[in-house]
Amino acid sequence: MFDVESVRKDFPMLNGKTMHGKPLIYIDNGATTLKPQCVIDTVCDYLTNYSGNAHRGDYDLSHEVDTKYEHVRDIVANFIHCDRNEVVYTYGSSDSLNLVAFGYGMTHLQKDDEVLITLAEHASNTLPWFEVCQATGSVVKYIDLDTEGKLTLDNVKKAITDKTKIISIAQVTNVIGHLAPIKEICQYAHEKGIIVVVDGAQSVPHRPVDVKDLDVDFLAFSAHKMCGPTGVGVLYGKYELLQETKPTRFGGGSNARYNSCGLIKLKNAPTKFETGTPNIEGVIGMGAAIEYLQNIGMDNITKYEEQLRAYAIKKMKALDNIEIYNENGIGPIAFNIKGVFSQDAASLFNTHGIAVRAGQHCAKILDEYLHVSQTLRASFYFYNTFEEIDAFIEACQKGDDFLDAFFG
Repeated sequence: MFDVESVRKDFPMLNGKTMHGKPLIYIDNGATTLKPQCVIDTVCDYLTNYSGNAHRGDYDLSHEVDTKYEHVRDIVANFIHCDRNEVVYTYGSSDSLNLVAFGYGMTHLQKDDEVLITLAEHASNTLPWFEVCQATGSVVKYIDLDTEGKLTLDNVKKAITDKTKIISIAQVTNVIGHLAPIKEICQYAHEKGIIVVVDGAQSVPHRPVDVKDLDVDFLAFSAHKMCGPTGVGVLYGKYELLQETKPTRFGGGSNARYNSCGLIKLKNAPTKFETGTPNIEGVIGMGAAIEYLQNIGMDNITKYEEQLRAYAIKKMKALDNIEIYNENGIGPIAFNIKGVFSQDAASLFNTHGIAVRAGQHCAKILDEYLHVSQTLRASFYFYNTFEEIDAFIEACQKGDDFLDAFFG
């Protein structure tokens, strides 16, 4: 196991950043993560020392950019266990999922075809399918969650019909957590010719993911949720499916040639999806973030976060003013302080230097399952500590008398 105190020294924001005069306790990692110095330095190195364009020049500086930019594709491929030509650089999970929906779904779905999702999906894995289904005459349908909010293979089987063409689900959802049985779902779906799209935004940063072993068809994730820069991410796709997918943006770099008659010959995947000047510093920073996580060890990260979560759940259950909605899940903890509006409670935590998320968390149909419109969310990462959880629990206790706690 890694030394958390040593790791924390890598993060400038954990060394001096305060809120309300108190040391920052950052437990909103489901929204975005803090950045280690090595990622910051890598981005600054590009901007300072070799800030040329990628795939645009025939000179040494451009070659240096190309080499480092493309090397990240190898880093990603090694990280998720795929081929480098199956790694598409995008602007994040939302962009990746939109690319699948509009680039693959729009051209492969027909009237009355069905796309299966769950009520727990993020807006990025819901709204694109609403749009595509409306345009194609296909239908979004829902896989039932069990009583704990888990997605089970049995419920997937019950939801599938002979019209099901795509299943699009999160490996770990961003509010109620739970690890979906992706490998088993893929195996069953593929027997019926169904494509499986996986939102990995909340899983890839926290646990080992092997796309070949899982046999997923598409996987989306973001760099900023795994210690990397914002505005950059990855779409993995099986190469034959990427070749079938139509780009949703066109311009320089993605085409081999075109003429005045409008005849266009696109390059092969992944290049055909990467039009225009890319987020070069973001991609290079993402590579540094992945290598940083690999040096710590994804298994180590998973085990430590499980210990943090179990500790927090045990402490929270001992409080009579806390309502927990996903006690047995993994990842984020969704909860409320009884009788306190979630945004007010978040303000309370803020006065104690604690950053948590409040609201609907971009999962606005989840209330149909939870029967509560707003929740607080505490989401941990490997740089959080048990002592921080103790401080979080102390703040939870002060929610008993909200006004006194806030204004006292």
